[in-house]
Amino acid sequence: MPSLSRLVRSSALTAALAVPALAVARAAWGVPVSMGASRRKLQPLVAGSPNFSEGKFRNTVPTTAIEGDRAEMFRDLRQSRRSGAPSRPVPLVSPQLPVQAAELAVTWYGHASALLEVDGARVLVDPVWGERVSPSSVVGPKRLHPVPGPLEAIPPVDAVLISHDHYDHLDLPTIRRLVHEQTAPFVVPLGIGEHLRGWGVPADRVVELDWDGSHTVGELTLTCAEARHFSGRGLSRDDTLWSSWVVAGPRHRVFFGGDTGYHPAFAAIGAQHGPFDLTLLPVGAYGKQWPAIHMDPEEAVRAHGDLGGRVFLPIHWATFNLAFHAWAEPVERLLAAAGDVEVVVPRPGERLDLTDGTPTTADWWSAVV
Repeated sequence: MPSLSRLVRSSALTAALAVPALAVARAAWGVPVSMGASRRKLQPLVAGSPNFSEGKFRNTVPTTAIEGDRAEMFRDLRQSRRSGAPSRPVPLVSPQLPVQAAELAVTWYGHASALLEVDGARVLVDPVWGERVSPSSVVGPKRLHPVPGPLEAIPPVDAVLISHDHYDHLDLPTIRRLVHEQTAPFVVPLGIGEHLRGWGVPADRVVELDWDGSHTVGELTLTCAEARHFSGRGLSRDDTLWSSWVVAGPRHRVFFGGDTGYHPAFAAIGAQHGPFDLTLLPVGAYGKQWPAIHMDPEEAVRAHGDLGGRVFLPIHWATFNLAFHAWAEPVERLLAAAGDVEVVVPRPGERLDLTDGTPTTADWWSAVV
């Protein structure tokens, strides 16, 4: 019969081993579902696209997702953890949304999530209300500020647009809530519809488009526009398409950049669909390790000009620490490079009505860093 001391040691060892096992199980809970549809399911649905060849979607210009030495990249990651976050709480605004949508207004919720008001209609873009941008609820990049307003407080929208399937743009918990809290269609690039249907979105609320494809909702025309990026929610990449979006009403036009590197097609999009009253373009999460897939602020100013944009609202910064630069660097560099460009930098949750010109936005980020 084992001694009491051996039983105690054995029980202690079992308990010690159980703790990491429970932690791993908790981190892995729900991950397979969050990762979405498999390559096996996706490829038969997207193989007919002219942008799909040799088993994956491709950019129209040569594009490498990650360049350089990976060991150096991890060193940079360790050194930048503190500078990539604000030192004080980010000031938030409780969104004040009118019953009737305006002719031209925007409410920025942080990162790439925004509510557009165009010619009396509402379009919700890349909605991410989750706490982490990760397949796991306990590991992965966490919010640097709370969501400024509840999802259920958003009035009925006419469409939900998704730019691509990365976790910081396509959030499973948010999608599931929108299924019940809204009735609008989800208008998405090719392949993402299979993710959505697998998560419980009714098939008749899913509209999938290839680049240059359009869908009409009321008086709005939503056009899937070329972007320079990549896709993937697991080990498999480029099984679904990535895009920007043109939101065109009878009187106003908005360009939503989603997530993209600089590319020559901006000028063609501007010539075909512009000029734009408002552009929302990504300015953050850039780095020397991935220059082709994320624009830096100076490139974003150039893209705004190519598009024929009037007012520029920067997105893809402030909410998640996804790169090696300092937290406020994107907006500081943007304003230094902007010149005569009209730039607005709302606080998360702040609504800007651009119907009668460009509203003034104060410097709120300097006090945070």
